Amino acid sequence: MSAWWIPGIVVLLLVLLAWLYNGLVAARNRVRNAWAQIDVQLLRRSDLIPGLVESAKGYMKHESGIFDRILEARRAATAAGADIPARAAAEAALGRQVQGLLALAEAVPELRASDTMTALQEELATTENRIAFARQFFNDAVQDYNTRIQTVPGNLLAGPFGFAPERFFEVPAEARAKPVVSF
Repeated sequence: MSAWWIPGIVVLLLVLLAWLYNGLVAARNRVRNAWAQIDVQLLRRSDLIPGLVESAKGYMKHESGIFDRILEARRAATAAGADIPARAAAEAALGRQVQGLLALAEAVPELRASDTMTALQEELATTENRIAFARQFFNDAVQDYNTRIQTVPGNLLAGPFGFAPERFFEVPAEARAKPVVSF
């Protein structure tokens, strides 16, 4: 009779290990999917910026410096790649530059009246909201994943199977400063 208990316990342990491993894989995949969603929205914003800049250039010839700063910030954000802290800092800097342009645009009546500029501003605002939601979803997925790999019994499998903690998509403190706009 006792001979049946040993194989039963071994099978139960194998099933438990498979269940735990699959849960870790699923959590890691949610993190990767969430990052892909952020990336899609950041690319969408990046694609909107040249149109925004071109629309404003004709009306704001005296403010050419801001256009150069926006395009440079866009290049830096694109070059940051998948390194989460670097990407967060670069995207925050880009966001500050774009907010500065939008604040300047408010001071130019012809630009405020431009249908193209208004449409681009609305698209940009919608995209910024999507980025915020995607970032929240990503950070929630990272929290769930990190909790799984740092608590028992997940931590028993995480190390040996290469599950490493993920980093949150946080905006650095220095990047949270409001843009300085002078008219």
